[in-house]
Amino acid sequence: MNALLQLSEEERRRGVVAFSSGNHAQGVALASKLLGIRSTIVMPEGSVASKVEATKAYGAEVVTSGVTAATRDTVAREIAEKTGASVIPPFDDERIIAGQGTTGLEILEEWPQVENIIVPLGGGGLLSGVAIAATSLKPSVEVYGVEPRAGNDGEQSFRSGRIVTIDPPKTIADGARTLAIGVRNFAIIRERVRDVVSVDDGVLLDALKFAMYRTKLVIEPTGALGIAALLSKTLRLSGPTAIVISGGNLDFSLLC
Repeated sequence: MNALLQLSEEERRRGVVAFSSGNHAQGVALASKLLGIRSTIVMPEGSVASKVEATKAYGAEVVTSGVTAATRDTVAREIAEKTGASVIPPFDDERIIAGQGTTGLEILEEWPQVENIIVPLGGGGLLSGVAIAATSLKPSVEVYGVEPRAGNDGEQSFRSGRIVTIDPPKTIADGARTLAIGVRNFAIIRERVRDVVSVDDGVLLDALKFAMYRTKLVIEPTGALGIAALLSKTLRLSGPTAIVISGGNLDFSLLC
């Protein structure tokens, strides 16, 4: 919504195109519907069916044929070139970072005593946004990112000090199947984030069950990354700790 609100009238008339495995797709589709903007969303073949259907239900045109995690960006930019639509990237974009950073603002406004914030990490939009917002309001707050171990390009990048690119990862955390962290995101994460860790898919499934049984929340695996990091003691933190649980688009066949 933050990105779309900054488009000119002419850009709104030409529409927008985005690429995503599902959550950003739905966000762009819904924001476009609310603002009366035509949207096209490029999603990889094999995306979670419920995410594809929800994106269509919000009124977006969905393109999946022949699209992979590695080609979705290219396909989206080809469509934009042909149609004149504006590209709304899922993470490597200042407007997206700022919009997602409002999560960090909300945490600090509602809970000023917070000392730690744990955030799921895929391309880095949410983590970098929360980190820059939260640490700007409260420099002492520690922000942590969590990835699936099979797709830990961000953790590798954080440790090495350079952006690491990986092959399409096989993980149930479909919202974190990114191949590399965004350039803008990485610069902020290196400066503002305390640490980046990863957890196995088995731990993620345990976290999903815990969330359902104990908190009555339906969470997708990517959204459960922070819970999994604490349950598995991958992160051992003291003091008031907030976990960003981002993503409730669970593929229920996963639980079977």
